[in-house]
Amino acid sequence: MLNQNLSNKQKTFFDNLKKAYGKEPLPSFEKIASDFGFKHKNSVWQYFNKLKEQDLIKEKNGKFFINPDCFGAILFTSSVRAGFATVAEDTIEKRISLDENFDLDNPSTFVFNVSGDSMVNAGIFDGDKVIVKKTPYAKNGDIVLAFIDNGYTLKTYRQKDGKIWLQPENPEYPIIEPKEVLTIFGVATGIVRQL
Repeated sequence: MLNQNLSNKQKTFFDNLKKAYGKEPLPSFEKIASDFGFKHKNSVWQYFNKLKEQDLIKEKNGKFFINPDCFGAILFTSSVRAGFATVAEDTIEKRISLDENFDLDNPSTFVFNVSGDSMVNAGIFDGDKVIVKKTPYAKNGDIVLAFIDNGYTLKTYRQKDGKIWLQPENPEYPIIEPKEVLTIFGVATGIVRQL
């Protein structure tokens, strides 16, 4: 949700606020100035004004908070096929916040909507949200989000005797062997299902 209208210094200040204070009420300008090494609280006040303009800081009952929408992993509007590979459109829908066990506040964690039924035997169903930790590496048996032959797909990564393929977890779907390129976007670390 970080607004593109912020300067690099403003983005850095905001990132530091998130790391230092999280979702707790923000301390006084004096305390922030001291913590961040500013000589004057006026510098903090100027940053706050810009962040409030961008709706990144909210005020409630005389206290300032970082907008809760700024926490959590990025949820993309495009679905990830659990069927045949398709081209994904990278449009950010919003941020979602879940249990910290998923490390969702890490900028390398993403959430994708699942579309299709090729991973049902792994417990991943159409409409689920899959949590993906971005990494170019995978181990045999990892469930990965992979870019293969011009499309993204969610499958089990398999490797044996120097050969690599993507295994669906539904016998109705064929094994996918790369014709040209297979790039690992990330490894699935969890799923979210709304009941």
